[in-house]
Amino acid sequence: MRVLGVDPGLTRCGLGVVDGGKGRTVACVAVGVARSPQEDELASRLMAVSTEVERWMDVHQPQVVAIERVFSQHNVRTVMGTAQVSGVVALAAARRGLPVVFHTPSEVKAAISGSGRADKKQVTTMITKILGLAEAPKPADAADALALAVCHLWRAPMMDRLAQAEARAAELARNHRAKLKAAQQKQATPRTGGKTR
Repeated sequence: MRVLGVDPGLTRCGLGVVDGGKGRTVACVAVGVARSPQEDELASRLMAVSTEVERWMDVHQPQVVAIERVFSQHNVRTVMGTAQVSGVVALAAARRGLPVVFHTPSEVKAAISGSGRADKKQVTTMITKILGLAEAPKPADAADALALAVCHLWRAPMMDRLAQAEARAAELARNHRAKLKAAQQKQATPRTGGKTR
């Protein structure tokens, strides 16, 4: 499976493409950032990021797009920009029929470093080792994008099994309710027949 990891940001949007093989084997295909000038209008900045993200999707042909879930921060302006970029990326993926999955920062940190409280430096160090890179990806947004892609590759099998289990449980519950309803209707129906004179 090929995953495009996206660490959304208006000034720097981290992009990382990772291929997953058997077991937990992963390989880096590409890493970089989509940038937009801070002095530009918001619409122009979003278009600049969108254009670069779409170019990556067209060039690298991912099968899934993994985006970092936006969490509330003290700086509302930063959170708004991050959320807007997430929307632009999700829309670009939807136009290509690509599934979009959101992962929280703590999920990514736990998958990559074993601790949901790891800092950016630890995540960068671990993703560099995991992917066997000659040097750490820079800036940190690029390393985070790779970490998102690897996190999804490692969590996807578990998420698929969970989804299948939930679907099976829902099907069993539907069948049980249908049988219960049929039994109740049968009991409520008055019996007819018997001897007549």
